[in-house]
Amino acid sequence: MTTNLKDLVLAEARSAGFDAARVTTPGAIDPRTGQRLADFLQEGRHGDMEWMATTAERRRHPVSMWPETRSIVMLGMNYAPAGDPLAVLSEPGRGAISCYAQCKDYHDVVRTGLKRVAGSLARASGTDVKIFVDTAPLMEKPLAEAAGLGWQGKHTNLVSREFGSWLFLGAILTAAELEPDAPEVDHCGTCSRCLDICPTRAFPAPYQLDARRCIAYLTIEHKGHIPQEFRGAIGNRVFGCDDCLAVCPWNKFAETARLTKLQALPSTDSPPLAELLALDDAAFRQRFAGTPVKRTGRDRVVRNALIAAGNSGDTRLLPIVERLLDDPSPLVRAMAVWALRRLAAPEYSARLEAQRASSETDADVRAEWGAEVR
Repeated sequence: MTTNLKDLVLAEARSAGFDAARVTTPGAIDPRTGQRLADFLQEGRHGDMEWMATTAERRRHPVSMWPETRSIVMLGMNYAPAGDPLAVLSEPGRGAISCYAQCKDYHDVVRTGLKRVAGSLARASGTDVKIFVDTAPLMEKPLAEAAGLGWQGKHTNLVSREFGSWLFLGAILTAAELEPDAPEVDHCGTCSRCLDICPTRAFPAPYQLDARRCIAYLTIEHKGHIPQEFRGAIGNRVFGCDDCLAVCPWNKFAETARLTKLQALPSTDSPPLAELLALDDAAFRQRFAGTPVKRTGRDRVVRNALIAAGNSGDTRLLPIVERLLDDPSPLVRAMAVWALRRLAAPEYSARLEAQRASSETDADVRAEWGAEVR
């Protein structure tokens, strides 16, 4: 083990924009982690994220990613927002976008920093390294806990005593042996704020998540129609949900993200629903270029914006919502029906009936016309 080598890594990490860095070993991860993942998948709580099931075996243990791994450097970038991320929920005419997606895509930002740190480590140690940023089957949160960056809270996300709920994680696997840090312990105590605030009751129990009920999953990962039972609870959240993160008491120690690239962009900071509903594919790509929102695609984001419009009570949105009844996407057409029926003023009744009659061949839209609006 080389203390100087570890010091070099920590210094380089700070210089590369990381706010936290710790070291662990492949064997330090909680041995129960793999079984918890298996239980999660067995109960179907991953929804239609099939990639989780297909990569489950590789995900169970870091060595399966690279057998030569001797040490794992876990790094965190603080992305804490400047203001209250829940304030926008009281502005029904605007779309709430999760803090992590309001800035430049963290995959790119973190990966750039990881390459710099990993390059220095490889040159100094003469050993191979591999980097990971959330896109490979590596269980970053349990590793971060083992390294001492934080602990997995009752909402299943990482919590840090220094940065609260606001850390992007990256990992460097290395064949070099670095002195490991002590793991972090759970500091949640009796607090249950993150569980209590969830609008859709997505936590069956503390430290357990049912993604099928989670607004972040429903608005970002879920490719189909969002079940009607969750639409009202979604409110004006058009991309993700920060409720369980934002109420964590440990956030009081977090300072605003120091990297400019991790601060909110004007295009993603609570955009007006009218602007989101007016986006075609080209305009969507231009507006959200370089952000996580772009990966979800225009149709799903407009689907979400229509749900927000239906929840807004703002009848001024009716004309733009009505135009989306003819949208090429079945996701959009169906949610346009739902939103119109939630918003419809009396003067729209005749036009709605006419539109209903012309939609008899569209199964998605027909189902929405026949459903009870909630």
